[in-house]
Amino acid sequence: MAKPSIAILTSGGDAPGMNAAVRAAVRAGLNADVDVYGVRCGYQGLIDDDFIPMDAKSVSHIINQGGTTLLSARCEDFRTEAGRATAAENLKKRNIKGLVVIGGDGSFTGALKIAQEHGISVVGVPATIDNDIYGTDFTIGFDTAVNTVMEAVDKIDDTAESHNRLFFIEVMGRDAGFIALHAGMASGCSEILIPEEETDVKYLVSRLNDLHSRGKRSMIVMVAEGDQCGGVFKLARQTEDALKDMQVRVTVLGHLQRGGSPTCADRVLACRLGVAAVEKLLQGVGGVMVGTRNQQVVTTSLAEAIEKKSKPDEDMIRVAHTITY
Repeated sequence: MAKPSIAILTSGGDAPGMNAAVRAAVRAGLNADVDVYGVRCGYQGLIDDDFIPMDAKSVSHIINQGGTTLLSARCEDFRTEAGRATAAENLKKRNIKGLVVIGGDGSFTGALKIAQEHGISVVGVPATIDNDIYGTDFTIGFDTAVNTVMEAVDKIDDTAESHNRLFFIEVMGRDAGFIALHAGMASGCSEILIPEEETDVKYLVSRLNDLHSRGKRSMIVMVAEGDQCGGVFKLARQTEDALKDMQVRVTVLGHLQRGGSPTCADRVLACRLGVAAVEKLLQGVGGVMVGTRNQQVVTTSLAEAIEKKSKPDEDMIRVAHTITY
């Protein structure tokens, strides 16, 4: 009889630390003496039967790499029952008893469907720079992203100070303000605008005018891309009209935030969660996501992780408002 097997895929937007999670999951499987397969291009690979056997050499020297060596792709076919049936058939013919899905809430939605419809044991590993997954204090990739933003803002601040300029810096976070809040606090921004709070443009202009009149030569406003102001360029135009004696510039950091070698914190988190995911599968536990709460590994049902959203801590927001200047 063939040995039981597990499969690992990465799905959705890439996040620094995904490779570290793959590496940890592969090594945990090998240590438990099960066959391990990697699935290329996420759910598309499940349907296309794009499985590759994984061994220790397969994951050598990837812990420090950004992106995902297993690749990721959108897969419209997996949204259909027929597509998921094909994916399940490809898993079962290899005697794969468990699937590790590394990604965000969209990836977990697909994982839950194939679990419910075809009895595949699935464990999710939260990996998204937005940090908006319920059931874990931090997601893989978030720490690297905020450090990338902080370093970029520090550089922009140099030129802002040299030229008496106001910079609006847009960061990722269409539905969640974690990156803007954390990186904005760490960078000493004058204002931080996040989707969780309504933006009062008149108040913003008044505050920036006040800061400038009190001798502040340069200012940086951090804007999450999902902020309710109508877009960073519109906000910049409105502000420039009201601040006649300051030059206004806009920088959109974009996909820069997704790249780069993962930080120590992201690598360690990825190692812990990758191992935990495989251990849960081998214990017969499925339909859950592994995460950390108060430094301890915990599980949350995939349904709950999908349905609920993590939000920035209210005390963090209070502190941010207290120290912006």
